[in-house]
Amino acid sequence: MMAGFGNGTRRYPRSRGRTWSRWGSPRASRFEAGGGPDRATLGIIGVICAVAGFFALGIVLGPVAIVCGWLAMGRSWAGSRPVPALVALVLGAIDTLLAIIWLAGAATPGSGLL
Repeated sequence: MMAGFGNGTRRYPRSRGRTWSRWGSPRASRFEAGGGPDRATLGIIGVICAVAGFFALGIVLGPVAIVCGWLAMGRSWAGSRPVPALVALVLGAIDTLLAIIWLAGAATPGSGLL
């Protein structure tokens, strides 16, 4: 019997399509359906951005740290919170607040910028 169109993969079910997404991990769970960095990595990236934001570009790195911390926490306040995610969220918020205060102080009439 000759294999017609659509019948050639009957014995090899994996050849019909990919067993995992091209960009995601092969163990894609319902939390990691889209691939990308996992929660622990996002927490560490957030902490690095928050600490670096205290020294340079705080107005940019602070919100990045907040977003990374929030995503590392699973976009939820419920349940257990990983420590790097919480540290990234809190330090990012402090960093952003200090950057806004610094920008507001630099824009006062007596500062020479106006």
